[in-house]
Amino acid sequence: MQNIQSIIDSLNPPQAEAVNHLQGPLLVLAGAGTGKTRVLTTRLANLIATGTAQPHNIMAVTFTNKAAKELAERVEQLIGSSTAGMMLGTFHALGARILRRHAERMGLRPDFTILDTDDQKRLLDALIKEANIDATAYPARQLAHIISRWKDKAWLPSDVPTAEDGFAGGRGISLYRAYQNRLQALNACDFGDLLLLPVYLLKQHNDILAEYQNRLTHILVDEYQDTNTVQYLWLRLLSMAHKNICVVGDDDQSIYGWRGAQVANILKFEKDFDGAKVVRLEQNYRSTGTILKAASAVISHNDERHSKTLWTSDDDGEKIHVHPVVDDREEARLIADACDSHQRDGGSYTDCAVLFRTAAQTRSLEEQFIKVGVPYVVIGGMKFYERKEIRDAIAYLRLFHNPQDDLAYQRIINVPRRGVGNAALQTITDVARERTMPLLAATEIALGQDMLSGKAKGALTTFIDQLTVWKNLGAAHTPDRLMELILEESGYLEMLRQDKAAPPDETKARMDNLKELVRAMQDYSDVGSFLEHVSLVMDGEDANEDAVRLMTVHASKGLEFDTVFLPGFEDGLFPHQRSLNETGVKGIEEERRLAYVAITRAKRKLVIVYTASRRMYGQFQPSTASRFLQEIPEECLEIHATVGASLLRPEWGSRTDARATSDWRKPAEPLMPYTSVSTSSEWDIGERVFHQKFGYGNIRGTEGEGDNARLTIAFDKAGQKQLVASLAKLQRA
Repeated sequence: MQNIQSIIDSLNPPQAEAVNHLQGPLLVLAGAGTGKTRVLTTRLANLIATGTAQPHNIMAVTFTNKAAKELAERVEQLIGSSTAGMMLGTFHALGARILRRHAERMGLRPDFTILDTDDQKRLLDALIKEANIDATAYPARQLAHIISRWKDKAWLPSDVPTAEDGFAGGRGISLYRAYQNRLQALNACDFGDLLLLPVYLLKQHNDILAEYQNRLTHILVDEYQDTNTVQYLWLRLLSMAHKNICVVGDDDQSIYGWRGAQVANILKFEKDFDGAKVVRLEQNYRSTGTILKAASAVISHNDERHSKTLWTSDDDGEKIHVHPVVDDREEARLIADACDSHQRDGGSYTDCAVLFRTAAQTRSLEEQFIKVGVPYVVIGGMKFYERKEIRDAIAYLRLFHNPQDDLAYQRIINVPRRGVGNAALQTITDVARERTMPLLAATEIALGQDMLSGKAKGALTTFIDQLTVWKNLGAAHTPDRLMELILEESGYLEMLRQDKAAPPDETKARMDNLKELVRAMQDYSDVGSFLEHVSLVMDGEDANEDAVRLMTVHASKGLEFDTVFLPGFEDGLFPHQRSLNETGVKGIEEERRLAYVAITRAKRKLVIVYTASRRMYGQFQPSTASRFLQEIPEECLEIHATVGASLLRPEWGSRTDARATSDWRKPAEPLMPYTSVSTSSEWDIGERVFHQKFGYGNIRGTEGEGDNARLTIAFDKAGQKQLVASLAKLQRA
């Protein structure tokens, strides 16, 4: 256990003020890089160390599972004891915890299933079909988004104003009602319900509200600027008895309005809680003075914000590098070369991050990185638990755990193929509807009453017998061993082994993923705990290899890098035209907050790139420098002109100049063209070559002679390929 007072003494005055204010409402405005996490952990430790609250009296809400885990570990290190009993986790995790404890009050059983987005879509697909609505004109994905937005606003079907219902001619509310009824019948809920249902539980049951208000005397909320309406109502209900609520956040980093976040929640905190103390954390420990000056200058143009200015005791550092370039291909070359130079000069690729406004910008850069051999990872791609083989395996577990889970049944009843045709499935569905029972129970009825025949009867009988065996073995086996049995005995692994259509490396990858799933289950004592973990996991896997990080600005929030590249710093892209068109001033302010987040990710070096023309969706379009670039003081910037007299650079904001100095309708030629395509008909084994699509590689074998020779080439990134010399257009490297 560390001495808490000595830690408090090491804080700067505003940090110490926040840590020592233990009674009454507190708003901590924590600018980027100002030591927010240290304040959070020390304040929690101070509450416990001073006896102001016991762990079971505290609720601490974070926005990711990873943040919750780190917060618990740091507090335990400070106090020298466990934080067991503290309600610590994400909104969804804590909501699930409350809902499972009081499930019966909301018409559910404690073992309810939490649907993922894929299952939600399939359920809505079925409801749209049953309602005879054209799914092409009104897809389930659109309805899922609408229902999610309504739940973010804390609306049950009976609460939704008629004016808000524009789906399928005003049938959205009735579909929402049918959806909620179907969820209840399935003993399931979606992510929105994990917040919506606890709010109504607390509003409708005074005894439960009083229980939590009496127990939770101190509440702490991280990233408060990202809360939505239903989260706000939930916190307000729980905190009104004691009003010992501390919220930490930065309105300048509120960038999730598109998914329901309300920056107004942090802006009106002092009105919601009379007498609230406000502490501003403005001393930055991350970035150079120049970067902070630029970020503060940009964000100062927003009106809806708390006033604060970041500063550092360190020096100004180097200026922000601005590179006007002809097009996105030159942009990609510049960034790839800079990352490569950074590594050759003794740095690591991991020091570098490329932050995009939209994911579509990555294509040209990825191609260039492959060409020059710069390793990279795209953060925010498909998550582990979103892969098909993982979804299938977990569906087996879900049906094992909850026989009422019709969506899991539908997913795996024919995976692997069992010969259960549409006619058999329709018979089972009819029985389920007529008797108001789950599909699995309906299958047993249909088999018992000899309503099924042929191959389907035998296959389903075997399937039911397997489920019974697994259920009996469940108590005797750990979850990971049970998963192994299910995968093998169901025939799933054999299906992968016998899949001749899939490339061998793809089959191996799928098998490896399933092995990783089994390993992940070793940390859990029962299937239910593991399934809940899977449902609540929101964070992607960390990539640890030495590689440049590519991600959207949204995905970069909370991270920091030595060197940051901001490509596409252009009006219409950053700020994005859609935000300008749809939400006007509100949109431009959120885009400016996004720019502020992007700039403050850089610790030492920031490189901004904008183009005269950019290929978007297959077409080149003229572009101009972002208005945000013009908001940065000139003394913070160093403008770089690319070598080449023919490549004059456009002035900021000048579309006319951009069109006059570049043939923006056509791709730009490389500034440093690669070695000319060889006309030699002789290729040597071991020779280094370059291919426009596959990048660099070495010739491993030749077959035939002259231009018709077939070359076996081991490419650095694309693997081994066989190419015809006359068609490959290889370049000698």
